[in-house]
Amino acid sequence: MRAAEADIDGIVARLRAAGCVFAEDEAALLVESASSEVELDALVERRVIGTPLEQILGWAEFRGIRLVVEPGVFVPRLRTGFLVDLALEAARPGAVVLDLCCGIGALAASIDAEAGVALDVFAADIDSAAVRCARRNVERADRVFEGDLFAPLPVELRGRIDVIAVNAPYVPTDEIRHMPSEARDFEASIALDGGEDGLDMHRRVAQEAAAWLAPGGLLVIETSAEQSERTRALFADAGFDARIETDEDRDAMAVAATCSVRAR
Repeated sequence: MRAAEADIDGIVARLRAAGCVFAEDEAALLVESASSEVELDALVERRVIGTPLEQILGWAEFRGIRLVVEPGVFVPRLRTGFLVDLALEAARPGAVVLDLCCGIGALAASIDAEAGVALDVFAADIDSAAVRCARRNVERADRVFEGDLFAPLPVELRGRIDVIAVNAPYVPTDEIRHMPSEARDFEASIALDGGEDGLDMHRRVAQEAAAWLAPGGLLVIETSAEQSERTRALFADAGFDARIETDEDRDAMAVAATCSVRAR
C-alpha cells in the first residue's frame, strides 16, 4: 500500500499509545505490507494488542537476512548473533555445523551466508512450525530435521560435527509470566520454558552432545548472566573444556565448550 494513502500520523499515534518504541519505523513497515486500508487496520490492531511485528510482517531481519516467520514461532533476538560470531571463529572450510534447537533457522542461515567458505550446515528443532520456517530459510531444506534434540539427525553425523550452535530455551518456568507480552503470549512456550531453573535443556545437551561432536569440536550455547556459571559447570562435569564468553554490546552471554577425547 502506498504511504500517501495511509493515515501515517494516526497509525504512529496508535502504536505509540500501545507502547511501541519505534512507532514510526513500525508504521512504515505495516503500511508497506498492507494491500488495502482494511488490511492495514487489521495489521495495526494486531500490533496494538501485542503481536510481534515480525509475526505480522511474516519475516524477521537477523544479521542482514530476512527470514520467514510464522505466527507462534520464536523470533530471533539480536543477542543471539553472538553465537554466529563464535561459531564462525571455529568453522574451518568443509566443517560440519549444526544449529540445534534451530527455531526458524536463524543461526544456520547466517553461518552459511557469512562463512565465506563451503560448510556442511544442518539444523534441528522439535517445533513443527519453526521447522517449516527453517526449511524455507536455510539453503538446504533437506538438512533441517524435526525432532527432539539430536534424535532426528542422520546417524552418519555421530562423532563428525565440528561446531554446534545452540539457542535452547533457558527461561525458568516461573519467570515466563514476567516476560514481555510479545514473547509470553505469542511465542511457543516450548521455545521459552527451560524448566524449574531454566537449565533442563542445557543439562540434556551437555549429556548428549559429546557423542555427536568430532574430537576437538566446539559447542556454543546461549545463556544468561545469572545462569552462565551453572551452564559452564554442566559442560565441565560432562567432560568438556568449558568457558564463559560475553559480548557487552549485545548484552549476550554464551558458554563455549570444547569436546575432548575424555568427553567422548
